[in-house]
Amino acid sequence: MIRRSTTRCSTMRPLFLTFPLALLLVLAPAQPMPLWGSAAPEPQGGAGEAADPLNPRVYVTNQDDATVTVVDAVTLELLETVDLREFGFGDYARPHHAQVEPDGSAWYVTLIGEGKVLKLSRENRLLGTVETEVPGLLSLDPDRDLLVVARSMTAVSPPASVLLIRRSDFTVVDEIGVLFPRPHALTRHPTEPFVYTASLGMNQLAAVHVEDGSVELVDLPGPPHGIVQGAVSPDGRWLALTAELSDRLLVVDLADPSRPVPHRELPMADGPFEPAFTLDGRWLYVTNLEADRVTVVDTEGWETVAEVSHEAMAQPHGIGLSPDGRFVFVSNRHQAGGIHDHHGGHATASGTLLVIRAGAHEVEAVLEVGRYAAGVGVPAPPRTGGTP
Repeated sequence: MIRRSTTRCSTMRPLFLTFPLALLLVLAPAQPMPLWGSAAPEPQGGAGEAADPLNPRVYVTNQDDATVTVVDAVTLELLETVDLREFGFGDYARPHHAQVEPDGSAWYVTLIGEGKVLKLSRENRLLGTVETEVPGLLSLDPDRDLLVVARSMTAVSPPASVLLIRRSDFTVVDEIGVLFPRPHALTRHPTEPFVYTASLGMNQLAAVHVEDGSVELVDLPGPPHGIVQGAVSPDGRWLALTAELSDRLLVVDLADPSRPVPHRELPMADGPFEPAFTLDGRWLYVTNLEADRVTVVDTEGWETVAEVSHEAMAQPHGIGLSPDGRFVFVSNRHQAGGIHDHHGGHATASGTLLVIRAGAHEVEAVLEVGRYAAGVGVPAPPRTGGTP
């Protein structure tokens, strides 16, 4: 049952967006071919550093391969590839997004094609599964025993709700309705019990209280945006939302975390997709799916100050910051097809993981991963309590 949440809404003038049914056709991808030859830089972040089995790890979901690539976040070494078919899942499991425990003891991944969320150990043993319709992005709350799940866009009418999973025993504890269609974007407040989700189908944002289930709805002004993902600044003051359709970055004021207020907009390169703040909150990195680049925003004046590009960067999708704040990890699909479209595209090369040195805005390393590299999972910030 979906909880009937206490919901407040400033206005109710939705702007529904129409997605063609052709996006729902699943085509087998072609065999990829390398694009960048030998020009990619070798990993340098771990120069002089010995690999440590306790180093934090980065998890890259390869949506067309039913695999997840595991990378050492310190040495930038590719450690292994987890084949989800070995657990009995199919070729079209479509792993989409990942999250990691702060201590690295477990990690989580959504399988769009299987309708499941998985929990795996650091040793990649399957610890639990939860079934839910078209799971998409994940948000791990390190201060609570919670994993929140939003929805993928691949279903004609996905549930208008977010799912709350207790991580310790991996069971569903709640499902909170958010009223608007296609709740896709998902990020959490660093100190308060709120997650923020936004719609791909209308210009609305929801602040969801994960303890009492209340929901505050906020209209986002402007043309149809198609909000893909969000990120909250480390101090909890700002929420940055990527608007894929309007090519904008929407900045929302969280002075009151329960009542977000739209603050300003910035123009972005084509197809802004996922954002990530640096640990000090000074820089915001934004992947631009259709422009094949990463935009760097200086948050002191909310101005674009740099764009990172590379011959191994093609359809940059997911993004994550290393726990020590040194590196920004960017996954690249290398797919031909429509925006945010698994269906109808085909691989033009293996996916890549580009490593950008935070603050310097320079590519540090390139690793080849699987086909349709999508989500990037990195360890969450330290918890105030123990890890489930």
